[in-house]
Amino acid sequence: MTLIPCTDLSPAAWLVNSTRVWDVLAGFGPDAFDAHARLRFRSDPAYPGQQENDADTEDTPTETDMLRTTLGTLAGHTRTPDECYFALWEGWCSDLEAGATSRDQDVVPAFPPAVMNGPKVEIPNRAYYLFRGKLSDFGDWGETEMWPGHPRFSMPDPAFIWPADHAWCIANDVDPHWAGIGARTEAISALLAIADLDVVRANPHEVQPAYF
Repeated sequence: MTLIPCTDLSPAAWLVNSTRVWDVLAGFGPDAFDAHARLRFRSDPAYPGQQENDADTEDTPTETDMLRTTLGTLAGHTRTPDECYFALWEGWCSDLEAGATSRDQDVVPAFPPAVMNGPKVEIPNRAYYLFRGKLSDFGDWGETEMWPGHPRFSMPDPAFIWPADHAWCIANDVDPHWAGIGARTEAISALLAIADLDVVRANPHEVQPAYF
């Protein structure tokens, strides 16, 4: 199935009304969980001032694949895997609009005007388009072809993913080299046990490792 754009943004109220500092909110989600972790898409910096381009990513699964594996585990830690929400950062969407350069001026926008010009979930310094669907619909945005007969090469991953019962939240902000996860302790423990994922416990209120 395809994710469905939302005009009713009330399911994202726990983001909008959060009192967390904006970068902690964007990095870990709402303050609603007793345990947190970081899903590392690449290892933490090995030395101060290291550039992200210098990180070793050889044989590393894609971020999308790592998120999909994570969701496969978290699906067992929610009562509502068939009712989930996916927030897509507006910055990615603007990159997919038609006419960004003279070369791609005939490219069709990823979504129709009703979506691109529709309401957005807004937190300080960030805004998102909201979609809903089954957890298994992850990645199926229902985007248009770039032009007839030419599918889009790729689509960005969601900035937030959460189930309707608020059992957990994945926050995947554009800047960090990791995604923050808030959940119950048993869910975090299940993620830590997955050999194919690089997951470490985290304290959202501490300074997190960062590349420069």
